[in-house]
Amino acid sequence: MTLLQSIAVFLAAAVIAVPLFQHFRLSAVLAYLASGILLGPWGLGLVQDVDAILGFAELGVVLLLFVIGLELQPTRLLAMRKLVFGVGLAQVAGTTLVLAGIGMAFGLPPLAAAIAAFGLSLSSTPLVLQLLGERKQINTQHGRAAFGVLLFQDLAVMPVLAALPLLGATLPLLGPGAPGEHAPNMLLAIATVVVVVVVGRFALRPLLRIVAATKIPEVFTGAALLVVVGTALLVHSAGLSMALGAFIAGVLLADSEFRHELEADLEPFKGLLLGLFFMAVGMTANLGLLVSEPLKLVLMTLGLMTVKAAVVFAIGRASALPREPASAFALTMLAGGEFAFVLFSIAREQQLMAAPLVEQLVLAVTLSMLLSPLALMAADRAAASRRREEAPFDHIDEANRVIIAGFGRFGQIVGRILRARRIPFTALEASQTQVDFVRRFGNKVFYGDASRLELLRAAQADKAHVLVLAIDDVEASVRAAETARKHFPHLRVYARARNRQHAFRLMDCDVRYIIRETFLSSLDMAEKVLEGLGTAHGEAASAVESFRQHDQRILLEQHAIKDDEEKLIAAARESARQLEQLFAADQAADQERRAASAR
Repeated sequence: MTLLQSIAVFLAAAVIAVPLFQHFRLSAVLAYLASGILLGPWGLGLVQDVDAILGFAELGVVLLLFVIGLELQPTRLLAMRKLVFGVGLAQVAGTTLVLAGIGMAFGLPPLAAAIAAFGLSLSSTPLVLQLLGERKQINTQHGRAAFGVLLFQDLAVMPVLAALPLLGATLPLLGPGAPGEHAPNMLLAIATVVVVVVVGRFALRPLLRIVAATKIPEVFTGAALLVVVGTALLVHSAGLSMALGAFIAGVLLADSEFRHELEADLEPFKGLLLGLFFMAVGMTANLGLLVSEPLKLVLMTLGLMTVKAAVVFAIGRASALPREPASAFALTMLAGGEFAFVLFSIAREQQLMAAPLVEQLVLAVTLSMLLSPLALMAADRAAASRRREEAPFDHIDEANRVIIAGFGRFGQIVGRILRARRIPFTALEASQTQVDFVRRFGNKVFYGDASRLELLRAAQADKAHVLVLAIDDVEASVRAAETARKHFPHLRVYARARNRQHAFRLMDCDVRYIIRETFLSSLDMAEKVLEGLGTAHGEAASAVESFRQHDQRILLEQHAIKDDEEKLIAAARESARQLEQLFAADQAADQERRAASAR
């Protein structure tokens, strides 16, 4: 297969697999791993030279480390020091000790067991951050804890990557053979790192300023790639990891004025190459071991995930996380990480770990990365089902005219305005994490799922006048609307809708007053844009009000045909035509008024 054919195959696999997996709400990393398995020797066999692909794809890890280095500003590290150097250190050390003890119990040499345990203690930064982002949990308690741990892992892996070749030079474990062929001279390695730091500190920024002065974007992108690849190759020439060199370069530029531009320019390359790296990992997974030793591999994978979950949960509880966030923290960190593949590969090259052991560990990590998102999805569904069935809720000791269901960013603004007007309200929130967070600021909010009839009765909805539905989750919002309209028809329901489809579903529940969450802010922005282009304030406000009235009328019309896609498309086109005619008529009327005024 030619180079162009290989590129076409990998791009086709990514373009097909990622949207397909995301359609089923599965991680893109899973799509890349599955694509690699399908394309590799254990699948269709379209790609045979896996080592060559993996060698090139490691540039994705190099770029990832450079971007991570860019994020490591001293001020940020200082603000997160407890999570990074407290929780992060405890997770890596605790998991490594437990897994190393298990490895030695099964007969592994101490150093091999320690290397394996450290590699297995790491988690996948792109996988975890993507899972947190998909669930909008990055800013939750367990999301911040996970980010701090990932940051420490990225820091901790650097000295280990540097140390493995040095260990290979001095401590070959597998017999009297020569040490690893890439074993570095220690003085040369240290000197190289010093040169990189000194040159990077005093020369990188001036050189980037010269390139930026050309104002040619592709030249700056080329310079960014040159910085990363050049630094990585220079450090690698001394026998150290390329990823270490890229990381150092990123840290040196973390406080520079080019940080954001470098990150933006390298993001597409990093994403594609990291995707290729995950594909290569999928291709290297020796699925034959699943046939020859299925029980052993399953036990290794489940054992890895169980140990990591137990250690992370214990650390979470010890660091004062409540039970639910600690459980979510443990589930988020279940899987192994991509740096394990790099560590194990170097350890095998340096004869610090036997090849069969590395193959087993790589497959176990790959399987854990495949299973982790699925386990998290299953846990989410089980928790949601359990909350609906058991659904304990706080005792509510008040009855108010207004009930706010959902006390996130939307509901809190409504509540603050009501409080300023001295109008009491009962706030309900289904997320215990959010309840704990809001209560820390002195707000009174009750935990419970507002779609449950028992909770609405406890909130004395029969005596309330208004129900504000500010729930973020579409399904929960619709369930709450159905319950309220069915059992408390006297309530005036004011609902927040995420989009047009959510609004249609609320309208099906006979909810009359609906605010699409970005609609009013978009109208306000459009008015400011018109004014910025020179339109008079009154004319801009009139145009926006005309659009608002037109869109509200079209929303009602589209609701009647919402299940017929062809009619909806035709109605949208007709709406655009009518809107143009409406604005043309308004402009003509304005011109006539100006002409009359001038006369």
